[in-house]
Parts: sequence; C-alpha cells; structure tokens
Amino acid sequence: MTTIAELSLSTAEFALAQTVDHRPALELRVESVVAEGPTRTAPLVWFSNVDPDDLESALESDPTVAEYRQLLERTADGDLFYRLKYAETAASVCRRVYNHDGTVLDAYVRDEQWTLRLLFPHREELAAAVTAIEDHGVSIDVRRMVEAGQDEQFETTAALTEPQQEAIAEAYRQGYYDVPREISLEELANELDISHQALSERLRRANRVLAGEQIDESASEMATPD
Repeated sequence: MTTIAELSLSTAEFALAQTVDHRPALELRVESVVAEGPTRTAPLVWFSNVDPDDLESALESDPTVAEYRQLLERTADGDLFYRLKYAETAASVCRRVYNHDGTVLDAYVRDEQWTLRLLFPHREELAAAVTAIEDHGVSIDVRRMVEAGQDEQFETTAALTEPQQEAIAEAYRQGYYDVPREISLEELANELDISHQALSERLRRANRVLAGEQIDESASEMATPD
C-alpha cells in the first residue's frame, strides 16, 4: 500500500548547509523536485526573509549547489523563487529516493535540519531507500510513517511547513484569532522568539495554504452530484 513518510536529516549531510548558515531568519521550502535523468535533480525552492543579493552570493559559494536560476521576482510576501541544480553530494540522496520509486512531496529547512515528506508505492521501497541513504553515510531519522488514507490530518497538515504549523497553532492557543484578540502580534512574536515581520509573513502564508484547501474542498463538494 502507498506509504507517506516524514524524514529528517542534517543540512550538513544534504544540501544548502552553507546557504542557511549564519542566516537564522532564512526560511526555505521546496515546491517540487524535478528529476533530470538518473544523476540530476532540479528542486524548485521558495526562499523567505533574505535579501536577493545575499542569497545569490550564498548560493554561488555553496558547494552543494551546481547551478541556480531565479524564476520569479520578489513576491508581495517578499519571497524569492529559484530553480536549483544540486551538486553530486546532495543529488545522491534524492537519487536513492528515486531509485526506489519514491517521490518528494515537499521539503523544508529549520534549525539546520531538513524535513522531507516522501511517498512510496510500498513500505518495503521506503525501507530500501532509507537503507541505501544510510549506507551512503547519511544519518536519517524517520519521524513519521503512515499508509496513505489512514491519517488525513497528517497528510493535510504536511502541506504546511513545521514553522507555519507551530505559528498558527500557537496563535490559536493564545487567542490571536479571538474577537477581541487576547494577544498582539508583537507579543506572540516575542513568545515564539522570532521577529514581528517573520511571524506576520509566516501566518499569512499558512492562512493562504489553509484557505486554499477549504476553497478546493468546497469546489469539489459543489461539483459532486447528489
């Protein structure tokens, strides 16, 4: 049965460690990873909370990045969208996923850790891919694993990055969405130990994802005949 797994590994053992180093506010999320033959991957990556010149300087000197190209100018939310080509050291991890029929659903970086959500047609293929990656000398932590369709909440919330999930959950618990509000954005940012601007952008992106899911679900229900 189709299996979805959430794995984590160190940036030092995968990709973009030098880019995220000394940039604690930087957030990045992989939109998709396009395979280019058996030896190349071309991730499409959103970068947030970073200056374009600083980002490109970091990508230029990052040994895990072979090529980069900006696909979109800075968005209204201040995000940057790039297509990357990994060097061999990083591409080898993705290649071992693909060699066992795996698909990268999404990925993001936080606290010098990559979190990847992967899909495999069978659990045995996931186990084989993890073994192959670890045999290559990379440490993998399988944080969660479910059969597709058995945990809809996990499959839905995985559309949000972990920082977005944390921010929106804490905002709800602290009464940020109450009328009147029980906590201000500035107070909530202090509790989460991030800047006011970073929290505002994080909540906006999370709300946009959740709103899109509700709209898609409503449209699907309206299109379904009685």
